[in-house]
Amino acid sequence: MSKKVLVPVDGSEQSETALEYALEEFPDANITAINVLDPIDAGYNAPVGVPGGSENWYENAKAQSETLLEGAQETADEYGTTLETATEMGRPSSVIVEYAEEEGFDQIIMGSHGRSGVSRILLGSVAETVVRRATMPVTVVR
Repeated sequence: MSKKVLVPVDGSEQSETALEYALEEFPDANITAINVLDPIDAGYNAPVGVPGGSENWYENAKAQSETLLEGAQETADEYGTTLETATEMGRPSSVIVEYAEEEGFDQIIMGSHGRSGVSRILLGSVAETVVRRATMPVTVVR
């Protein structure tokens, strides 16, 4: 039975490094790249007072996620691997842990951080929370 590895991707350099690490270290694994749409971002990025602003945010976020996951597959193509992909909605740390547990992943490999500045301070480190809550091994790549 092949190992199942989950790699959260968010477009950051750290998540790219984590994906490459997973592809190099686990060439025979079933690797899934997941992107989590954080509805909190809608509050920061949606136009204030514009009807349908959150709907526009969702459509834009979903399109960005598709582009991001296509890029992840292009990286995997360089390693001769086909990725499974998933887009989920919610608080990233919670969604990553719940998805990994529900889908029976053996390991999570993720970048050290994808947020920067004030959002990292206010929202905390996704990687740190995943490490604390996950029931399977988590490898954090820097």
